[in-house]
Amino acid sequence: VFQDYRGSLMPWMRAGENVSFPLQGKGVRKADRMRRAEQCLADVGLPGVADRYPWELSGGMQQRVAIARALAYDAHILLMDEPFGSLDAQTRFDLEDLVLDLRRRLGISIIVVTHDIDEAVYLADRVIVLSGHPATVIDTVDIELGAERDQIATKANPLFADYRSRILNQIRKQPTT
Repeated sequence: VFQDYRGSLMPWMRAGENVSFPLQGKGVRKADRMRRAEQCLADVGLPGVADRYPWELSGGMQQRVAIARALAYDAHILLMDEPFGSLDAQTRFDLEDLVLDLRRRLGISIIVVTHDIDEAVYLADRVIVLSGHPATVIDTVDIELGAERDQIATKANPLFADYRSRILNQIRKQPTT
């Protein structure tokens, strides 16, 4: 799932077609592809939008379609590269909570690449902190905030602040290039 949801969806395809597209390569029959697309759209909170084009959807809805497409492939690992960077704060919070819910409900592993320290701590069980160029691992932080998280309560937890400070200190110690 990419940061630029606008560029990752095919504008000539409806949402359901975008979600089901990767299944064509797996040889899945059209009826089964569309059924899977509907289920994945429902999983990300978008039931009933399969017939809408990307340009008819808000940015947050488009990003949900992109997430649904990744889920449709039925992978055990979901890789997200700066997935919420171009969204407004409220949509970002909603999608972060969606990702946590999907991880819990579907039992999938999710790897999120992000520059947002709060996002990393909120979403992660483990944060791998990388240096600048060349990128090397400078710290591994096990996040022990429990499985159930809430945007307000979790971020008000003193442990959240400790993790955030540890990661920020590691990053600030790195020389700029």
